[in-house]
Amino acid sequence: MYGSWVGRAGFGVVAALLLAGCSGDGEDKNKTPAVSQQPKEIDPYWVNPDGNAARQVAEYQKDGDDKNAELIRKIAAQPVGEWIGPDNPEDEAKGFTEAAAKADRDALLVLYNIPHRDCGQFSKGGAADGDAYRGWVDKVAKGIGERRATVILEPDAILHLVDSCTPQEFHEERFDLLKGAVERLKQQPNTKVYLDAGNAGWSQPDALFDPLKRAGVDLADGFSVNVSNFYPTAASKDFGKKLSEKVGGKHFVVDTSRNGNGPYTEGQDTWCNPPGRALGEEPTTKTGDPLVDAYLWVKRPGESDGQCRGGPQAGQWWPEYALGLAGNTK
Repeated sequence: MYGSWVGRAGFGVVAALLLAGCSGDGEDKNKTPAVSQQPKEIDPYWVNPDGNAARQVAEYQKDGDDKNAELIRKIAAQPVGEWIGPDNPEDEAKGFTEAAAKADRDALLVLYNIPHRDCGQFSKGGAADGDAYRGWVDKVAKGIGERRATVILEPDAILHLVDSCTPQEFHEERFDLLKGAVERLKQQPNTKVYLDAGNAGWSQPDALFDPLKRAGVDLADGFSVNVSNFYPTAASKDFGKKLSEKVGGKHFVVDTSRNGNGPYTEGQDTWCNPPGRALGEEPTTKTGDPLVDAYLWVKRPGESDGQCRGGPQAGQWWPEYALGLAGNTK
């Protein structure tokens, strides 16, 4: 329901990254850099020097707009999830992980292509059927190879089984596809997999325990919470710990990309491009909590949730919204 996908960088962009030969610290030496990598022990994930935010910084610099360039640099300087598209999964996964490896960093990938995705809302779509999805995941895994990667697996896929917006006839197949995806990805020696588990706004966490197990959380490294949502980190951690207690003490990660001001509570579709939001905690693996493996920016701040509140299509870069997130950040 979050409209979190994807007109993401296609293979052409990935190829351009590799041809350019990313420098060891991820910076373009020919211009004032939009990105500056954190020390690896604090945040091991790769910052894409050619992401939407970095391009926006360059555009503002070209126009002499230093104020807005500095605001968007708050986003461009952080690693964000690379959402693998439907058409060239092996090439994209290979491109992102190779670029990360050249910078001696880990890639952060998001897989969001489950059949019957998003219950027909702004990010509807996904693979045509189960076989197509299995083939797609296999290509992603081959693209990752032996390089280091963390995969966030299918935002909303389990939650949309529990809230009944995905028709019952597709439930068994989805559990099978999710578990199979975990199994296939974990064949890669340096790949971590976190199965998405919804957000702190879900009123019935007990209803998620069994679905998480059926979807293969026991085989995964853990689960993710708050993907593309706005719940505060403290609430997200409490929610994650309740789930962890019921699924064998599994660790989890929290999406902090846009939760700096918490959720929006006025009107309908409060999840879709809500006004007044802010960036949350910067990505790090130093969370101070043994159950929380990382704070991550899974949702890419500044990309639209969908065509609501004046926003463009889901996944498209929206400079005005990005400026709002950055400007509201303390």
